[in-house]
Amino acid sequence: QVQLVESGGGSVHAGGSLRLSCATSGTSSSHVVAWFRQAPGKEREFVAAISRRTSARPYADSVKGRFTISRDNGLNMVYLQMNSLKPEDTAVYYCAAGQPIVSAFRDSQMYHSWGQGTQVTVSS
Repeated sequence: QVQLVESGGGSVHAGGSLRLSCATSGTSSSHVVAWFRQAPGKEREFVAAISRRTSARPYADSVKGRFTISRDNGLNMVYLQMNSLKPEDTAVYYCAAGQPIVSAFRDSQMYHSWGQGTQVTVSS
């Protein structure tokens, strides 16, 4: 059974940085781990994804160049380094695991396991 636990959220001023962590258990080399986020009143949106089987590291256009996804396979951790944060990055950030094909990495319906979420608040 796959389990995911996020941590690292918090409140920062615009321009600041945060690193989110996702502790994974029960995942295999075939699993893709992704970050999604959901702001109040908005739909959940894709942020970034990482896979052991492919070098693909897709990012949402809105975070490209500012966010970096990485993983430590030995520790079963996936990270999201967020730099140059903007108020529009404010959301609950979720870690998710699934087995989508590369072309479906951004589709939330392809992920069967989700963490509880961690709040990120960026003030102007």
